[in-house]
Amino acid sequence: MMFKPIWALLLISPSVLAVETATEARLDEVARRGAQVMPFDLEQTQHIFSKTEQGGVQQVIVKDRSDAEQIELIRDHLSKISGEFARGDFSGPAKIHGEDMPGLAELKKARPGQIEVEYQELTNGAQIEYTANDSNGVDAIHRWFDAQLSDHARHAKSGHTHHHGQ
Repeated sequence: MMFKPIWALLLISPSVLAVETATEARLDEVARRGAQVMPFDLEQTQHIFSKTEQGGVQQVIVKDRSDAEQIELIRDHLSKISGEFARGDFSGPAKIHGEDMPGLAELKKARPGQIEVEYQELTNGAQIEYTANDSNGVDAIHRWFDAQLSDHARHAKSGHTHHHGQ
C-alpha cells in the first residue's frame, strides 16, 4: 500500500477540512432538544457561524424576511443568551448539545472579560459576536462553532464576516 503525504491529500481534497455532519439520529435529537431551548422555528430560520481571527459571529436569520414573528423570537432569544454567555452561563447550548460539546468547557471557564459577547439586531434576525483576548479562547470559539455546524447541519451553515448587518 502506498501512502501519500498529508499535504497532497489536502491539495486533492479540500473537503477534508470541512466540518463533519452529525448522524441523522443526532440531528433529530439536537432538533428536538433545540425546540425546548430556542423559541423560534428551526425550519423557518437559518443559523450562520462565521469564524474570525478574534473569535466569531453567530447569526440567526429568517428565511422569509416578512416573518416579523420569527424575527422577534430570534431577537428575544439571542438578546437573552448573549447576556447569559457574557456571564459564563452556557447552560442553553449544553442542554441542546451536551456537556461534552467541543469548546464548551473552555468557554464556561473563561474569566470575566476574557471573551467579549456583543449582541446586535439585524434587519432579518440578530447576531452575537464573540471576541477572545487570547488564542485559547479563539480556539474554543472555533471548536464550539464547528460542533454547532455539525449538530445543526440541516439549519446551519458556515459563513463569512461580510454577513454583518444583513
